[in-house]
Amino acid sequence: MKNDTIKAYCLSKKGAMEDYPFGPAPLVVKIGGKMFALITLSEKQEATDISLKCDPVIAENLREQHEEVVPGYHLNKKHWNSISLQGSLSHEDIISMIDHSYELVLNSLTKKQQELILTL
Repeated sequence: MKNDTIKAYCLSKKGAMEDYPFGPAPLVVKIGGKMFALITLSEKQEATDISLKCDPVIAENLREQHEEVVPGYHLNKKHWNSISLQGSLSHEDIISMIDHSYELVLNSLTKKQQELILTL
């Protein structure tokens, strides 16, 4: 997966919104006001790494399987992974991790919020 498409893919998710709560960087992608992706961008606006929410058991497994996946940088290390996009992870692996993070956050919202987002 080209790193410059990471941002576009995250923002293509239903209800996803771009935010910069920490200043001009990093890019935070939210759904229903809750963060599901935190993307570090290079000067060329290409994603260099991404932090994603993850089920704690799956998070541990991913860290054991891939050296590019580490506990979330400046995040709750039990629930977040930081992933280097400069490594050998496949397109499918990255997409799967983004989708998992999005689904976790979507499912944490109220039923009413979920319905509003899914009908966009």
